[in-house]
Amino acid sequence: MTETQLASIALADLIAPAWFLLCWFGYNLLADREHGRPSLQRSMHAYRQLWMARMLERDNRIVDSQIIGNLMSSASFFASTTVLILAGLIAVLGARPAAMAVLAELPFAIDPSPLLWDLKVLLLIVLFVYAFFKFTWAFRQYNYCLILLGSIPLPDRITEESRRIAERTAIIATSTARHFNRGTRAYYFGLAALTWFVHPWLFVLTTVWVILVLFRREFRSRLLATLGTPDDGQAGGSSPKT
Repeated sequence: MTETQLASIALADLIAPAWFLLCWFGYNLLADREHGRPSLQRSMHAYRQLWMARMLERDNRIVDSQIIGNLMSSASFFASTTVLILAGLIAVLGARPAAMAVLAELPFAIDPSPLLWDLKVLLLIVLFVYAFFKFTWAFRQYNYCLILLGSIPLPDRITEESRRIAERTAIIATSTARHFNRGTRAYYFGLAALTWFVHPWLFVLTTVWVILVLFRREFRSRLLATLGTPDDGQAGGSSPKT
C-alpha cells in the first residue's frame, strides 16, 4: 500500500477497524475465560457433566446420540450458510461499481475510494472465513463425542475408566460449544462490520453495541439466572481448550 493510498484513507477509517479487531479478540478472551464471573458457558459445562453422569446409568443411549446429532446439524447448517455468504462477498468484490452505486444512494453514507471499499469487503471475508473454520471444527468435535459415547459399556459393566471417558466427553462437548459460540459471535461482529460501508464512526458505535448485547446475554441474562448450575450455583470443573 503506497503513501498516496494511505493518505486517501481518512483517520476514522483507520481507527474504526483497529477498534473493531480489538473488541472482537478482546471479547472472545473475556467470554472464554475458565474462571471469573458466572456465564452461560460455565453453567452449561456443569450440565454437560451431569448429562454424561446420567448417560452412564442408561441402557439405551439413543437419546444421547440424537442430542449430539441435533447439535451437529446446527454446526453443519451454519457452516453451509457461511459458504454462501462468502460466495456473495466474493461476488461483491467483482461487482464493485454497481455495489458502490447502490451504497451512494443511502443517506449519510460516505463515498469510499475503490481501495477502501475492497478493504471493507475483505474484512467481512476474513470474519466469515474464521466463522467457517470454527463451525467445521465444532462439527468434527461432535463426531469425536459420538465415538467416545459409543466406547462406553453398558451400566452393569461401568468401570472407573468408563467414568473418565464420560468426563472427557463432557469436556470435549464444552470445547465444541466454545468454537461454535466463536463462530456465531463472528456473525454478530459481521453485522457490525456492515455499518463500516455507511460511516466509520457508526461502525465504532455498532461494535460497542454488539459487545453490550453479547455481554448481557452471556453474563447477565435471565436465562443464566434461570439455569444456575446443577449444584446450586457452583460452576462445573474447568474445561481445557481444544
